[in-house]
Amino acid sequence: MKEKFEKNISIKNKRATFDYELLDTFTAGIVLTGTEIKSIRQGKASLVDTFCIVEKGEVWVKNMYIAEYFYGTYNNHNARRDRKLLLNRKEIRKLESAIRTSGFTVVPTRLFINDKGLAKLIVAIARGKKEYDKRNSIKDRDDKREMARAFQR
Repeated sequence: MKEKFEKNISIKNKRATFDYELLDTFTAGIVLTGTEIKSIRQGKASLVDTFCIVEKGEVWVKNMYIAEYFYGTYNNHNARRDRKLLLNRKEIRKLESAIRTSGFTVVPTRLFINDKGLAKLIVAIARGKKEYDKRNSIKDRDDKREMARAFQR
């Protein structure tokens, strides 16, 4: 019987929610090597400057950083290699059509480990925000923070 993983790993791409308006999300599996999943379970990964592309009917995540596993030997992985995402055909077609549309991109937003111990990546179809949209996001965030402080008093 497999043991449950006590440690909740959830690595977020905070910059994506600030720079992009997220329209539709998908949960995808990732093809990883042994040292990569061990490094993710230790929480040593980053989604900064990460993006997805569709090539020949397959979705790939580019520039995702997973630190080299400390105890890995010659079998250790390259920290920024391209990794294949596992999605069904319908989802891949949706992502592909979104990428072809001008102004849209596919951005990873969260990396986590599910109940079965598998690494999953949440990717979103996103549209870039304008400068005034970003200012509105900052204003809304500050307003929520002020309301929370006032409510605690």
